[in-house]
Amino acid sequence: MHQPLHVHNPDSLRPGEVAAKPLIAIVGPTGSGKSSLAVRLARRFDAEIINCDSVQVFRFFNIGTAKAPESERQGIPHHLIDAFDPDQVFTAGDFSRAGRRLLHEITGRGRLPLVAGGTGFYLRALVDGLAPGPARDEELRARLLAREQRRAGSLHRLLRRFDPATAARIHSNDTPKIVRAVEICLAARKSATEVFAAGRDALEGFRVLKIGIFPDRDKLYARLEARLEVMFAQGLLEETASILARGYPETAKPFESIGYKQALQVLKGELSLKDAIFYARRDTRRYAKRQMTWFRQEPGLEIFRGFGDDPAVAERAELRAAEFLSAC
Repeated sequence: MHQPLHVHNPDSLRPGEVAAKPLIAIVGPTGSGKSSLAVRLARRFDAEIINCDSVQVFRFFNIGTAKAPESERQGIPHHLIDAFDPDQVFTAGDFSRAGRRLLHEITGRGRLPLVAGGTGFYLRALVDGLAPGPARDEELRARLLAREQRRAGSLHRLLRRFDPATAARIHSNDTPKIVRAVEICLAARKSATEVFAAGRDALEGFRVLKIGIFPDRDKLYARLEARLEVMFAQGLLEETASILARGYPETAKPFESIGYKQALQVLKGELSLKDAIFYARRDTRRYAKRQMTWFRQEPGLEIFRGFGDDPAVAERAELRAAEFLSAC
């Protein structure tokens, strides 16, 4: 049974004040049951789901992303899933802009927007906004990457010269973030620290309930290891080969994600299937750990212990969502 979308009682508003609309976000590490919980809450509260996974936005990458098939979506509209070709660029800023547009479209239909996924930086960009910065310059980025390939570590040393504070916050091996920081310094002709100090364009007009799904770590790791083996058994290598056969280059961004990276190495003869599964499992555990570390620092996150597809956990989350919506 659907619960209608509620907003603040107009009588309680001050003159000129606009009622804040409700927004629910379900986040957590990979394999924690977020998709199942999102569908359950969407059915209960007449919601539409906005995907918040940086790889599921791309077409054809299905098995390795554990993308829910249509049959499991139960007729619930899903947005920003299968939305872009693999060789297209899609950034956190793009997600913020597209996501905010969808928030207004969904609420305009009288429905509840529900964001679900494990890419914490996308959620942060959507809710808190991003600091204004120069647009990406693909030619400059290519030159910077070529420099890094010639002399590993050179970009981080360059960033330390331009912006010691930002360099101290970025690991020397995190090439994508280093490239972006150096790009900002060069394009803006000021340090990235100064650019970021200009402030962020936080989301306005919404009250947000952030639900964090945190399973027991050992149980999560066991689930992830089993899931990786099933992915390879169900055709991850074949899916990877089929994407390449469509003409998309192996340098396309989603091929860097766990599972596809190892599948590519198998197809190129660089890894055995056994080793590919081993490294994919290891990297997935590490990724899940990083996700949990990130979300523990997410402001206002309400943590629910267990898996989102556990009926007891789902029921508690549903009760909390009902409580939140009744106060809106």
